Amino acid sequence: MKEIRAAVIGDPIKHSLSPKIHTFLLEEYGINGTYIPIQVSKEELSNCVKHLVDSEFAGFNVTLPHKEAIFKLCDFTSKTAQLTGAVNTVIVTADKKLFGHNSDAEGFLNNLAKTYPDFSLKNKTAFVVGAGGAARALVYALIKSEVSRVIITNRNFDRAQELIKNFREFADSKNCQLQFMSHQDFTDNLNQCDFLTNSTSLGMDGQQALDLDLTNLKKDAVVYDIVYKPLITNLLSDAEKRGNRIVTGIGMLIQQALVGFEAWFKHKPETPEIQKLYDNILL
Repeated sequence: MKEIRAAVIGDPIKHSLSPKIHTFLLEEYGINGTYIPIQVSKEELSNCVKHLVDSEFAGFNVTLPHKEAIFKLCDFTSKTAQLTGAVNTVIVTADKKLFGHNSDAEGFLNNLAKTYPDFSLKNKTAFVVGAGGAARALVYALIKSEVSRVIITNRNFDRAQELIKNFREFADSKNCQLQFMSHQDFTDNLNQCDFLTNSTSLGMDGQQALDLDLTNLKKDAVVYDIVYKPLITNLLSDAEKRGNRIVTGIGMLIQQALVGFEAWFKHKPETPEIQKLYDNILL
């Protein structure tokens, strides 16, 4: 059987654990396939995608900073991708067209459900740090889960306002309020927060730390950081010390990866193998 090839593209890319996840699953199931990391700058993105298609790759994942740019290069996109305006999973069709999907939203929710099965987002107030491609997936997931309010803070005000504008109709259909707050107001109002999430790369190895004072945060709030390297970020460490429940980013990475794996390698990972990933992927 011909080898099936897939990849993950981003800049930087060396931190990505996606190759480890896919290689583990390929070996577990004895599939003739490979999954490789490729560092790609913004300027090289279009040429890189063309090369992957010409080289008959089955598809690829997309990570920072290309999730929004890749959306425009896709020939078709899923409803989730259209609502988020961001793509993290691309499938190359038989006629060499690009189908773009966003599996970050389901990965985000599936990981939360696996970590705290008793926690419901319905009618909760969610605070989100960031307004990039990952934030769009998270805001989509939160609205879909019927939160009552989403409060967003971001260093770039215009970017945050654009996100809110893009999601206004969807939020209204779910009776969800969307609101921007400055960093100070965001911090001051954490006493209203049921669910806090960082959607940025702040706190990642090699990046600036996320500067967020949790003094006012509700004691029963759940804190979720999508950064997974380090596994316990400063945000999660601070939250844990206060007694808040925390969710690490590694599970979201695993859960979103399963979508692409099934699409490219035509095999749906089962619960035992998924649990092995949770137990071993950082070893």
